[in-house]
Amino acid sequence: MYDLIVIGGGINGCGIANDAAGRGLKVLLCEKNDLASSTSSKSSKLIHGGLRYLEHYEFRLVKEALAERETLLNNAPHIMWPLRFILPHRPHLRPRWMIMAGLFLYDHLSRLKTLRKSNSVSFGKDSPLIDDIKNGFEYSDGWVDDARLVILNAMSARHHGANILPQSDCVEAVREKDHWIVKIKNNVTQQVTTERCKMLVNAAGPWVGDLFKNVIAAKATKNIRLIKGSHIVVPKIHNNEQAYILQNEDQRIVFVIPYENDFSLIGTTDVEVDQDPSTVKISKDEIDYLVKITNKHFKRKITADDIVYTYSGVRPLLDDESSSAQAITRDYTLEIDQEDDAAPLLSIFGGKITTYRKLAEAATNRISEFFPTMSGTWTKTAPLPGGNFSNRKALKEKLIKQFPWLTDSLLDRYIRSYGTLTFKVLMGCFSKEDMGKHFGAELYQCEVEYLIDNEWATCTDDILWRRSKLGLKINEKQKEVLTKAIDTLINAPDDNYQIKENI
Repeated sequence: MYDLIVIGGGINGCGIANDAAGRGLKVLLCEKNDLASSTSSKSSKLIHGGLRYLEHYEFRLVKEALAERETLLNNAPHIMWPLRFILPHRPHLRPRWMIMAGLFLYDHLSRLKTLRKSNSVSFGKDSPLIDDIKNGFEYSDGWVDDARLVILNAMSARHHGANILPQSDCVEAVREKDHWIVKIKNNVTQQVTTERCKMLVNAAGPWVGDLFKNVIAAKATKNIRLIKGSHIVVPKIHNNEQAYILQNEDQRIVFVIPYENDFSLIGTTDVEVDQDPSTVKISKDEIDYLVKITNKHFKRKITADDIVYTYSGVRPLLDDESSSAQAITRDYTLEIDQEDDAAPLLSIFGGKITTYRKLAEAATNRISEFFPTMSGTWTKTAPLPGGNFSNRKALKEKLIKQFPWLTDSLLDRYIRSYGTLTFKVLMGCFSKEDMGKHFGAELYQCEVEYLIDNEWATCTDDILWRRSKLGLKINEKQKEVLTKAIDTLINAPDDNYQIKENI
């Protein structure tokens, strides 16, 4: 019997599984699709305090998120790094004193260690912004590869003994006195297995309410509102290393973020939806909105024809009866349901990626009420897999010494994806030829094999969009070859099978 079964393989579910397994609990996590296949891979890719949340008096949430930036940057320096943001001043939208007051709070609500304080900036002729914008502000937040953050938490949970089951749908959960009987269907084989646990965790994100209705057969204790956030990716519209935060007349903000070296990521929108979260797509109105606000600020104009990729995710926000989507709290609530000493149920409502570790820690603290022999908190100072280094330059020099035949661009991508796990990706490789078939965009067979064997990858989308973002650079023909290769590798008769050039 498991101590804990966690339903949901997003950042909150994987964070809780990792924390609980690290404290000695026997944990199983099931996810009906790939890990990070929904909301947790479709964010703005930011570790940020949430400057605009100050306008809604979310001081506790902002303070917690600001402190977490430093913790996460230390624990995962490969998939996260500091990023400076430029906020152009538009006096008719927010007065200078208001922005300065907000930035003062941003700098002082939590002590800065790695990140730099804010300052005022002026824009000259070489600025990518239109000439009418003369000055603004600059402040610090962080960048994160959101999907890899989920994967690394799942890998850490597995290292601590957790059983991680992607492509596995929880179809029924029934209380049986002091434990739960949980039926899990493998979506590949269609086989249904029955597991038992002392406590159940509903971390299904946008489906948290559906789980109550369709799986647990109980009434949800809180309501959520589903808010669609959409992004567009275009060829980079400026060469600066900073991101930009743009104000709009509707009081919303839009980020323009450097993305995968050659692109700009623009988003997000806030649109309330009432549909299956897995079916949401960006609308023409959202595209027009993002294009319009971008063109209001930058000299280089874009159109819908410039868009190379879009994605939309649904954020499950706690229903606080706010009148607009952007005003809804990004805070989280943890609810425990237990009647007459029956097996407990913990449900997660709301949350944001920046505070996932604190949410997981708080959730596991609540779980500890039912498992008094659990050990104490541990994740604040624990590096995630591949993050056990402090200096990127030194790690790169070490990799160059061992793998001098790697290109500089590939080395950089490996470091910011795998960190010290790069040595495992390249295990047994003594030349470029040893890396196996090249699929395009410097994706080699050795990396594909690593992702299949160690990170639960089973298809091209897993590899091209969640374990990496190489989908932006690989064409359809190359994708077809990769699809066949993945099938070959998964079904290969032995570990030494080599993919042939004529696949």
